[in-house]
Amino acid sequence: MAYEISLITSMAIMALFALSLNLITGFCGQISLGHAAFLGVGAYTSAMLCKAGMPFYATMPLAMLAAGFLGVIVGLASLRVRADFLAITTMGVVFLFVGVVRQQEWLGGEMGITNIPGPDLSKTGFMVLSLVLATLTAALCVYLRRSWMGRVFNGIAEDEDTMRVLGIDVPRYKLAAFAIGTALAGLAGTLYGQHFKYIGPESFGFIESITVLSMVVFGGIGSVPGVIFGAAFLSVLPAWFQFIGDYKLLVYGGLLFLMMRFSPGGVAGMVRALRKPRQSSSNPNGAQP
Repeated sequence: MAYEISLITSMAIMALFALSLNLITGFCGQISLGHAAFLGVGAYTSAMLCKAGMPFYATMPLAMLAAGFLGVIVGLASLRVRADFLAITTMGVVFLFVGVVRQQEWLGGEMGITNIPGPDLSKTGFMVLSLVLATLTAALCVYLRRSWMGRVFNGIAEDEDTMRVLGIDVPRYKLAAFAIGTALAGLAGTLYGQHFKYIGPESFGFIESITVLSMVVFGGIGSVPGVIFGAAFLSVLPAWFQFIGDYKLLVYGGLLFLMMRFSPGGVAGMVRALRKPRQSSSNPNGAQP
């Protein structure tokens, strides 16, 4: 039973992490290949504060602020570059983060940080906490998607130039997307460190960024339920097939290619495509139900 609890906890944390990237890439159309850096900022901030004697729950908002602050700095770069250049910029962030951490002995250096103090919760209690936070994050994403801000995000993703012509302050909303998304990644980082009780530079490298991007693409870019499914499915895949752990970059990179080539809408897009024929057959005259 302990294994199942650990697996469900991992699924919840990765779902929260994937939703944070989906808010930036899926909602606002800004490609990020370095999202694991913000997970790492949250994890290291929380771990160091817990080591200093601060209660875990008090470290969570501070970790979100630290990750969100870095997100705003990176977001400033998104105001000057687009598409492929933005992807390269964010990819550089994750390499820079890993390089800096490896050189800092007070952050554990290459050895990382072990025995991270945490809340007085059982494994089941921590699983429930992770599920609750993932659920709240999903609810926030649904709310944002349906709000006026979500409509602006969608407009920027569809045609940024048109939104500028309409008088929308595009840079402001881009920064907002980066700030919210990276802050949520920081929240996922606090849970990540507590779950594994160890964090190191290799935990937040480029492979982890590709992994979470694969979850978003597989589930369906912009779809909240789809991204949750993609995160849950790809989280348990290495547990079902052990070899995937050794070839994660190859497997997830191949999955990204196949999805973008044959089903850009991911699993959510497949479900929508399957539902259309049923709706047409149940309403052959095209009348609105």
